[in-house]
Amino acid sequence: MGTAGLKISETFVSLQGEGVLTGMPSWFVRLAGCNLRCAWCDTPYASWSPEGRLIDIDTLLGEARESKLSHAVVTGGEPMMFDRIGVLTEGLVRAGVHVTVETAGTIFREIACDLMSISPKLSNSTPGAQESRDPLGVWRVRHEERRLNVEALNGLLETYPKHQLKFVVCVEKDLAEIESLLGKLRGWSPAQVLLMPEGVAPSSEPGSVDRAWVVRACIERGWRYCHRVHVELFGNHRGT
Repeated sequence: MGTAGLKISETFVSLQGEGVLTGMPSWFVRLAGCNLRCAWCDTPYASWSPEGRLIDIDTLLGEARESKLSHAVVTGGEPMMFDRIGVLTEGLVRAGVHVTVETAGTIFREIACDLMSISPKLSNSTPGAQESRDPLGVWRVRHEERRLNVEALNGLLETYPKHQLKFVVCVEKDLAEIESLLGKLRGWSPAQVLLMPEGVAPSSEPGSVDRAWVVRACIERGWRYCHRVHVELFGNHRGT
């Protein structure tokens, strides 16, 4: 397999806090680096200012084994950016571990994966004109150009039938944007669509969004409501 590494922001053991596997004890590995810059990103140390160190893949696989957990979550940042991500996920699957990959869906790769967790970015993710981390607006333009890749999304949905589509929502008009995008996508069912209200810094607890319309939208469309259980349990901290 070799020992070439990946730049890692953090690894930790916690409960999966989002999506269809909410509550599942899991080993997490967060890659450093992202091709987007979401305004509300809750892990800026893996995107806006990527922090991390190179760790060889054999070491990561050893850590996953030592956790003795049956589930692993490969996240970021954007893990699908990295050529060797498939080596890591293949090693985890060979070890009998269930692998979830969390991605924005802008990049298509064929890798070993049990659940592809796709979070397409709506226009509410684009940094504003007054974003202090982007004073020249360079990332605002890049993000808006890159945040949706319908071809990549369809490739992921068709290649990984076990998937979920997780949307961060801020206001009710986001629903029209979601429905427009879903109309361009293939191979999904309503139960695989999740709505997650945007959190409020610094706690990232749902609060800035009136959740009643989110609940209503899920009931009317057969979608799922997605809460951040890990934030409720542990707060918005690294390693959770």
